[in-house]
This record gives sequence, C-alpha cells and structure tokens, in this order.
Amino acid sequence: MSTLVRAVVLDEPGGPSRVESLRLLDPRAGEVRVRVTAAGICHSDLHVRDGEWERPTPMVMGHEGAGVVEAVGPGVSLRVGQPVALAWLIPCGRCRGCRSGRPWACSDSPSYRHRLLDGTIPFQRPDGEPVLPYCAIATMAEATVVPEAAAIPIPDGVDPAVAALIGCCVSTGVGAVLKTAAVEPGSSVAVIGLGGVGLSCVMGAALAGASRVVAIDRVAEKLETARAVGATHGITATDDRAAVIEALLEATDGGPDYVFEAIGLASTVELAIEVLPLGGTAVLVGMTPQGVRAGFEVYPLVDGSRRILGSNYGFADPAVDFARYAQAHLDGRLPVARLIDRRIRLGEAEDAFDAMREGRYTRQVIVAEDPG
Repeated sequence: MSTLVRAVVLDEPGGPSRVESLRLLDPRAGEVRVRVTAAGICHSDLHVRDGEWERPTPMVMGHEGAGVVEAVGPGVSLRVGQPVALAWLIPCGRCRGCRSGRPWACSDSPSYRHRLLDGTIPFQRPDGEPVLPYCAIATMAEATVVPEAAAIPIPDGVDPAVAALIGCCVSTGVGAVLKTAAVEPGSSVAVIGLGGVGLSCVMGAALAGASRVVAIDRVAEKLETARAVGATHGITATDDRAAVIEALLEATDGGPDYVFEAIGLASTVELAIEVLPLGGTAVLVGMTPQGVRAGFEVYPLVDGSRRILGSNYGFADPAVDFARYAQAHLDGRLPVARLIDRRIRLGEAEDAFDAMREGRYTRQVIVAEDPG
C-alpha cells in the first residue's frame, strides 16, 4: 500500500527543484511514517541543488526536519501522534564507530546511500520510477518513511520549526562547541559566519560559559542576532583582512582560544587557523563544495601546539542529544527560535534557495500550516 504526498524533487544537479505528487510506501518492520510539520532549508541542501556535491537523482530534497508519527511498522516502539525530530545520519549499529558509541562516525549509514536500511526507496512517481530520499529522510515532503532510529522523540511544547533545526543546524553548531571542542568555561571563542550553524555555535559558546564570544559576519543584522543569542562582541567582516584580524585579536586579548569556521570557504578556513594564539584550536564546521583545498603554514601550527578539528554533525548522538537540546530550549538556555526569520510553504523551496545564495535570511523553514 502507499500514500500520495507532495514533495520537493530535484531531477538533476544544477537544475530547478519542483513540487511533485509521489507515492510513499507504507512503513514496514522497524520503520515509521512521519507527517512532516517543519523542514529547514540548510546550506547542504543548496550544495546538492547547485551540483556542488555529487548526489544521485532524482531525489526528494531535505535533511532537516520534524514531524509527528503517523503510522508505524511491526516492532516499532514509537507511538502514533508522538512528536519527533529527524536525524539525517542514521547509525547502522554495526560498524566500528557505532560499536564504540560514536554514531556520528558511522561508516555504513543508510543516509549515505539515500535509501532505507535494506536498500528500499520509499518514494515513487506515478509511473513507478523510484525517487531517492535525501539522507534517507527526505524532509521536504508532506510525509516521509524513515527507519525508527531516525525519528527521535522530542518533548511536548517544542515548536516544530525549532525541533527541525535541532535535527541539523543546532546539533551541528552547539555540538561542535560542547562535544567536538569541549570548550571550557571562561574560554574566549570566535565564530566566523552567522548562518544557522554559526549562530548555533554562538549559542553553544554561551551555554558553555565562554567569557568572550566574538561573532564575525558581513551582515549587520546577523551580528545583532548573534548578540541576542549570546555573543559579547561583533565584528563586521570586510575585504580588509588585516583589519578584521586586528579587531579579532584586540577583542580576544591576542587571539581566541577557539575559532569556529561556519561558512565553508577556503579563505575563512585559513583565517580561522591564522588567528590562533599559542595552544588555540580551530574547529572547521562549515562544509565547502567538494574538491576545495585550503592551506596553512605548518611550522607555527606545530611550534605553537595549535590544533585543527573537523566537526561533522557536532559529534551528535541524536538519541541522547536531541532531547537535551530541546529541553535547554524550553528552559530558555538555547534561544533557537531567534534563528528562524522566514516561514514558507513547500512550493517556495526554490525561492528559498535563491534567497540563501543572496544571504537574505538566517534560517528559512518550510512549515506544514499556512504561515500567513
């Protein structure tokens, strides 16, 4: 059996996405159908849309989402009606990363194959052509079928748009601070790039008790948002690299203990490494297009005991971290809602990609109800 749903489909990299009606298979053993109530527009989606990352097509877009359990297959412990956030990296449970308690390091996740655990593709066009689910969760759809391990219960009372962001950008940014870098109270932190992930790094730094949190971006409004979610200083980025470095060193007494690069540009990756003081750490969170290379001088890195860390998904263990971040939001310690500055409909996804290229919003979220 199947259900008819509308979904944002990408037919080929670099081409426009469009909304289509697809058949969605019913959940089988170990699977759940989730009615999607919110789906974030993430820069990773744009990399796929624009062909900067190689991904198979046709594909239902979206990997940042939340919803309500609508139906369950045999052996599933989740209940119908339960609110969930969707995890885009689904652990296989068997590989070395999973066995060592590091699901974020899973090497055999179905998310990388864009299929369910057994290779099944849950979406089909009316003529029977399969349409892959991005990261095996395909959140830019009215509903989706996912493995139970991808549907993480969220406390009641969390705005679905907030839950969607917890599923990707919040876990990526906050986790980079709290888990990947394990920032100590009293540390100084700089964050380069203030999209949803960068602002989540700012929130994470504030939650970690950093004494100075310096936010850097070209857009004045984003600097204001950064101050509202925990930044103590703001620096307007310009083409004058020397001036930006001077301002950052002055704000952090000679350089930040931790720098989080949250854009994914070679130039800002190099900047993050360049401004490190002795013993400082650069954490690379932003994702570049495939094939991009950056360079740094090796001697001062080694001589100064500086570190470079890569942080994928904020070292997330979704089954544990999603509820923790959601509770911190409900307690007022993670103001995630401040990141959302545009709520749109499913049919506006392509316009949202255009807006993202232009840097016009912090986080756009597709919501199930009419946003008015």
